Amino acid sequence: MKKAIGLVCILFLAMLAGCSSGKDKAAAVQEDIEEGDRIVATTVALTEIMDALEIDLVGVPSSYKDLPERYADAKEVGNPMSPDMEMLLSLKPTEIYSVTTLKYDLQEMFEERGIDMTYANLESIDAMHEEILKIGEKYDRLPQAEAIVAEFEEKLAQIEVVAEGKEKPTVLILLGIPGSYLVATEHSYIGDLVKRVGGVNVITGEDVEFLSSNTEYLQQSNPDIILRAAHGMPEQVVEMFDEEFRSNDVWKHFNAVKNVRVYDLEETLFGTTGNLAAIEALDELQKMLYPEE
Repeated sequence: MKKAIGLVCILFLAMLAGCSSGKDKAAAVQEDIEEGDRIVATTVALTEIMDALEIDLVGVPSSYKDLPERYADAKEVGNPMSPDMEMLLSLKPTEIYSVTTLKYDLQEMFEERGIDMTYANLESIDAMHEEILKIGEKYDRLPQAEAIVAEFEEKLAQIEVVAEGKEKPTVLILLGIPGSYLVATEHSYIGDLVKRVGGVNVITGEDVEFLSSNTEYLQQSNPDIILRAAHGMPEQVVEMFDEEFRSNDVWKHFNAVKNVRVYDLEETLFGTTGNLAAIEALDELQKMLYPEE
């Protein structure tokens, strides 16, 4: 009988230990969740950068573009320019990333709710690489970050060899959005790409990224090449550009139009901010600027 009672006590103690162990494990998991990084990226470019750095996200932007498979279970937080604030708050993020080009539009909205934002500068290749290295260092992904930058630098060296000794073509860059278009300066991301390939932007002496269009003024610059970038709804914007070039006679006097050197840029490669498609974008620009190569 005593043996039986002793056996029951041992089993009971074992059960208590098991329950305690289970509770401890659950508490540890919960603690990890609470103390771990809960990062949200609100633009596609930032999401792709985080994927390349092998950083997990709890929130990603809503987009018609395919996002990395790594984030299949992440919650969508809405459009980069007007994110879903309730969804963002429900994720209890430790850091929310947006881009500096959207800071003016978003700052007040987030400050009113007491939310701190991290604005990554993707306005040029150099700025993007600095941000990638900064994020890599912060989240212990520096080797991955350095590899991304090194790959681009290798591509850039190849591009410079092709352009060396050649006459630099003059380039006009138009950024189209549904219903209108702007002129991109050398300070825009696409302008930075053009400069790196060896093109000369016809718009100089400006401090901003984009300017309003004045076709008569642009005609005086008479660029060798016209690049048309679509943003937002690419197919609709390309149709808008086609109609503009057909109906507005001034375009017929541009050398770029006469020589059939007007190119539409693929939106997935040529965004308004820096992104990991930069290497492929440089390849495409090189073909446009130096077609004989």
